[in-house]
Amino acid sequence: MVRLKDIAQLAGVSVMTVSKALRDEPDVSVATKTRIKALAAQTGYVPDSSAQGLRTKTTKLFGLVIPTPTNPVYARIVFAIEERAHELGYDLIIAHTLNKPEREDLVLRRLLSRRVDGLFITPVYRFEAEARIYQEIAVRKTPTVLLGPPAPFCKQFPGLEIEELVASYNVTKHLIALGHKKIAYLTGPPATPWAHERFEGYRRALREANIEVDDRLVFAAGSSIEDGTKATLQMLNEDVRPTAIQAVSDLVAIGCAETLLAQGLRIPEDISIVGFGNILTSEYYRVPLTTVRQPKYRLGIAAVDVMMGLIRGETVQPKRLSAELIERKSTAAVKI
Repeated sequence: MVRLKDIAQLAGVSVMTVSKALRDEPDVSVATKTRIKALAAQTGYVPDSSAQGLRTKTTKLFGLVIPTPTNPVYARIVFAIEERAHELGYDLIIAHTLNKPEREDLVLRRLLSRRVDGLFITPVYRFEAEARIYQEIAVRKTPTVLLGPPAPFCKQFPGLEIEELVASYNVTKHLIALGHKKIAYLTGPPATPWAHERFEGYRRALREANIEVDDRLVFAAGSSIEDGTKATLQMLNEDVRPTAIQAVSDLVAIGCAETLLAQGLRIPEDISIVGFGNILTSEYYRVPLTTVRQPKYRLGIAAVDVMMGLIRGETVQPKRLSAELIERKSTAAVKI
């Protein structure tokens, strides 16, 4: 490994001069800087980030914690955070919780042991009002930004979230405008605030249209294609026949659609389906899915901007970003 001492010997200068030249300090001549930087490039010198961290008391590392890399919702968010962090000279360490609280505790403690300069966390939502690891992060004063709505156990940290209720309300209004009155709803994970907001948007639109909120049309799903399949099979087994189905997410909607198509039903001729999220698959699914476009890239960029505000010691506020209804071929006017 090439050291500063090696470059200093080749250049015939002191180690301090080499260090200053590589940091572009003003008290080293341009000619000397140019010569030293050329020698550093020729010898393959790479700065020791650990040593730099000790000097600056920073690591230039961010920790990014998401549930799983297989969920396509996070692809654009992670890409945006990495791009913006890269521009600012930071690297990312990415960890996955698999939606397990005990794994979340472990990965967060590992990131804290790496002395990351900040944490981006999609929380593992739970019903408990407190979570010890989040208390520890607060005590350590590690800048932390939530990628999602806050819950009681993590309310001390600023969050980036989508206008879930408004977006879901607009989805239901879209179905009502097409003449649908018997609209089933496939719910999300019960502990997640965003799932509650999306469900409330559905109920609010129905009430506003003087349509009864019928519990027999509400089925517990989750967040995966398999969850959508199970909820739809339950609906069919209970002989519930809505004219439209609103799913809490695109993956749940796709699981639902696959099940209905396998039963010989046509989308949207026999039944309309709407998702939420606008993952890439929704646009290219065999029946392109009407859904909500979440501003995933903008959310990632905004998350880094909030993080930099925290690092600068500024008072930052949670941010809510609007989402847009995207109409595709999975919805149509109800048959009379």
